[in-house]
Amino acid sequence: MLKVTNITKKYPKKIVLDPLSFEIERGEIVGLVGENGAGKSTLLQILATTLKPTSGDIYFNEWSYQKYKSKIRRKIGFVPQDIAVWEELTVKENMVFFEKLAWENKSTSQLQQICQDMHLDRWQDPVKNLSGGMKRKLNLAISFIHDPDLLLLDEPTVGIDLKSRKEIGAYLREQATTHNKTIIYTSHDMDEITALCDRIITIGKDPFYKDLLKEAGKEVLSF
Repeated sequence: MLKVTNITKKYPKKIVLDPLSFEIERGEIVGLVGENGAGKSTLLQILATTLKPTSGDIYFNEWSYQKYKSKIRRKIGFVPQDIAVWEELTVKENMVFFEKLAWENKSTSQLQQICQDMHLDRWQDPVKNLSGGMKRKLNLAISFIHDPDLLLLDEPTVGIDLKSRKEIGAYLREQATTHNKTIIYTSHDMDEITALCDRIITIGKDPFYKDLLKEAGKEVLSF
């Protein structure tokens, strides 16, 4: 379980995050929405341990982020908005390269299976020849190499075709349901959010997303 208590992020001239408190159970997919600049990416970076909050506490499976950051980091898969893969390498070469950096070892066949489960079947193709949807799938596949328990996904389907979005969504749902993974997912596509997520957190001052999601009958926690 992920427990966030009174998390804030402040800079000398700007408050990015007002106090946020919420809990997310294992096996849940929780959406994170809000207008641009509301602090969604900042919150994900804090949860990914790449940015320190100004105040507040975070626990994952009862481990304190302050005391057990290195241990928790091994359980996290973080996919930022920008695609971070080697364009000149093949899909296989990318997966093997990132496996060398991972905390858990995987065989080549296991790495290929991750891609196949995501309908990424261009194993020997250079990444530069792939579509945007295929690159997004590879970016996501890399985050699964070390079998994380907590997945933090920042706009993982932005700019890709409907078929790829649905395939990624189906894969994430299977991971949450079958493998009990906790997933936090940001997107500006409200149809995607309402279809995929069990609950939704809205942040920021604009009530648009809160009102829209309540109309869709989703459980909404607003800050």
